[in-house]
Amino acid sequence: MHPILQSVAALRFGVFTSQESLTAGYALDDIKSALRSGRWLRLRKGVYVSRDRLEAADDRERHLMDCVAVLLSLQPGPVLSHSSAARLHRLLVPRVETRDVRVTSVDQWRRGRGYRVARAALPPDDVVPWLTYRTTTVARTLVDCAREWSQLQAVVAMDAALNDGLVRRAELQDAVHSARHRTGASAAARALGLSDGRAESPLETEGRLALLAAGLPTPELQVELHNAHGFVARVDAWYEDAALALEFDGRVKYLDPRDCRTPGEVLWEEKRREDRVRGLDVRFVRIAKADLGGSWPGVAAGIARLLATPYTGPRRYTVVRRREPGADAEAA
Repeated sequence: MHPILQSVAALRFGVFTSQESLTAGYALDDIKSALRSGRWLRLRKGVYVSRDRLEAADDRERHLMDCVAVLLSLQPGPVLSHSSAARLHRLLVPRVETRDVRVTSVDQWRRGRGYRVARAALPPDDVVPWLTYRTTTVARTLVDCAREWSQLQAVVAMDAALNDGLVRRAELQDAVHSARHRTGASAAARALGLSDGRAESPLETEGRLALLAAGLPTPELQVELHNAHGFVARVDAWYEDAALALEFDGRVKYLDPRDCRTPGEVLWEEKRREDRVRGLDVRFVRIAKADLGGSWPGVAAGIARLLATPYTGPRRYTVVRRREPGADAEAA
């Protein structure tokens, strides 16, 4: 590829236009030849990417290439939004979410091949620069998505964004307030009310919502237990009165362990950690993804029985609570 065209394409994930090709010195026959040979691939009419660049891209980059192609094809004005902005900001996007490019404009609503334009106000505080375009902020993006996604999907995304430090709770509250007259705003408000940035995985979020749906109280999250010698363990969820710890147990921890550990090593470490917690006379329940299915009523009933029996023995531990990431100091 001509270095001038290559430098232009490099600024936007390898995407370039026919006009930029002509400016770099390519003739129309050169462009047609590159397309026929497969060296260049057409993303949209007059918008291309090299085969090598496309094949080297991961799923997120491929979607952002499509985003650039759509924005190049539209008149100036629309900004990246909804699930497309969520992918850009590295938020958690449901696997079932459409691959369509999502953009928002203040003066038009339309659908086209592979894209949707929503019509909505775009206050200056709701957008940030991206390449030579603009995208909605993390807070606005999460609220726009929560207006359309299921409750679980929305809370999972908010929990993860808060935990990763991508957004602050106050920013989400402002975004929900700004969206109060839009369709689905109440769903976004409910999702925010259920969110907790201390959750460290989608399974923890799903488990917490399942506890609430079963009529059980909201547990404290990511609580540390200490004994006279110091730190013993951190537990996913905690009920103080019952001295009950819950652990949401995902398979990935065992099947694809971190830090070059073997699955057997992880399993042994988890057993020893549970032994240390039980050694404090703390009651301990593990909840796997499968437990949230058909067997959940029985699991929830067992937790309810434990909660109905407050722990009355001596407390041989102290509890150290963690502040929610992204929470204001006054809310801590």
